[in-house]
Amino acid sequence: MLYNILVHAHSGLRWLVLILLLAAIITAFRKWQGRDEYTAGDNRLYVWALVSTHIQVTLGLILYFLSPKVDFNLISEKLYRFYTVEHISTMLIAVVLITIGRARSRRAPGPINKHRTIFIFFALGLLLILAAIPWPFRIPGAGWF
Repeated sequence: MLYNILVHAHSGLRWLVLILLLAAIITAFRKWQGRDEYTAGDNRLYVWALVSTHIQVTLGLILYFLSPKVDFNLISEKLYRFYTVEHISTMLIAVVLITIGRARSRRAPGPINKHRTIFIFFALGLLLILAAIPWPFRIPGAGWF
C-alpha cells in the first residue's frame, strides 16, 4: 500500500519537476541573453526547481530500498539493471549538477553570470533526467503517471 502511494507520488511529481526545470532553464536563458537583472522572482523559480528535484530524489531513494524492481541478483536482466543501477545513478548525478548550479549561481558575480550558470547546470541536469526516466516507450510496464 505505502509502496504504491510512493510510486504514484514519485511518478506524478516528475511532471512538476520537469515543468519547473524547463521554466527555470527558459527563464535563465532569456535573462542571460537579454542581460536582464536577477530578480526575486527568478530566485524563487530557481529555488522551487531545486526543491522539487530534492523532494523527487528523496522519494526515489525511499523507493529504491522498497522496490521489488531493485535486485542485484538479477542485474543481468535489462529491467532490473535499469532500476538497480542506471536510473538511480543518472538521477543522482542530475540532482548533484542542479544543486551545484544553484550554489554556484548564488556566488557568481553579476546577474548575467548567475543566469548563465543556472542555464548550463539545470539544462545538463534536465537532459540526464530525461534520459533516465522510465518512459513507457523505453521500459515495459512503465506508465505516464
